[in-house]
Amino acid sequence: MFRSRAKTEKAPTDKVTADLSQQPRDPQAPKGRPTPKRSEAQTQRRRASSAPTDRKAATKRQREARRADLARQREALASGDERYLPVRDKGPVRRFVRDFVDSRFCIAEYFLPLAVVILILSVIQVQNIQSISLLLWMGVIILIVIDSIGLSIRLKKQLRERFPDTPKRGAVAYGLMRTLQMRRLRLPKPQVKRGERP
Repeated sequence: MFRSRAKTEKAPTDKVTADLSQQPRDPQAPKGRPTPKRSEAQTQRRRASSAPTDRKAATKRQREARRADLARQREALASGDERYLPVRDKGPVRRFVRDFVDSRFCIAEYFLPLAVVILILSVIQVQNIQSISLLLWMGVIILIVIDSIGLSIRLKKQLRERFPDTPKRGAVAYGLMRTLQMRRLRLPKPQVKRGERP
């Protein structure tokens, strides 16, 4: 009856710590290890956070990995390898859109050379030539708009037929942006010839 409470309570806590590996720990039970001193915890945290040589090595490794990824992407853009293409060019839908655009003749791909010619004509200080350049400019823009509308309608129809359940968000805009690039400068490189069905 007059025994000390500290001695009687020690025995059950030893049993609880021994059984910790078998059962999940009860929040009320003791944790089974001493709490570290504040100075020890702070030194451990400092050691973990401040390691300048490791940080430099890690950033160097990340930079090298990024360079390797970019080199792989450049090679994939040239060869058309699906595994290493950027995310915007991956997938069967995007591949079909590229092939669909590359197999056709588009007026929009000649926009830049025509714009340069029209700009040169508009600089010449002859009234007739300047009016011709203005008419050419309007004609080229109208032709590009009509061609783009026709292409987007045909492309939407083909995408609905070939990929009924696949998400096609942004695919038509992707195709229209591809038409604005000259065929030789397109990336990923064209995989089909003109007139060839994708």
